[in-house]
Amino acid sequence: MAANDFLVSKWKIWYKSLDVNHDGTISMEDVEESRQKFSELHHLDAEKKKMVMENFEKWWNEYVFRGKKGEVSETQFIEALQNDYKADKDKFKKQMETCFDTIFDVIDTNKDRSISEDEFLIAFEAYGHENVALDTKFFKAYNPVDGLVPLKDIVASWVDFATSSDATKPSVVKTAFEAGV
Repeated sequence: MAANDFLVSKWKIWYKSLDVNHDGTISMEDVEESRQKFSELHHLDAEKKKMVMENFEKWWNEYVFRGKKGEVSETQFIEALQNDYKADKDKFKKQMETCFDTIFDVIDTNKDRSISEDEFLIAFEAYGHENVALDTKFFKAYNPVDGLVPLKDIVASWVDFATSSDATKPSVVKTAFEAGV
């Protein structure tokens, strides 16, 4: 069964959120800009920077470009998600769990399996979302304890965002993007 309009609308939000340079398409320029900004904002040493650069590119290639070279249009992005969703919803959900666990593991630079406000803000700035007030409000929506949100909570919210077709269920991620993040 195909994804409903509500779920497709969230995939469109996700696509737009990945357009780091805001030019209307996702390309290697977005990958390059996000990983450069991320490395610079974290002041990573050469070894860690190399690892982050490789992990960012690998994530983009596997979960965004999905084997395509050059650039991916919104239509292609939605079509790929729709095809995977239609083929096997359970497998699709597992794929999204791996997708978000992988990227948030890269963002968790100190590897404490939680995300601090600083890590969150840097990640969103690296992805072209530079409104600190909105990004901070997004982070606070996770109800951090001692300034930290467990990685599993953030991953779960993104998996829900990318897989739930229930329009009545609140979504921290969708709410944040609709507010302008």
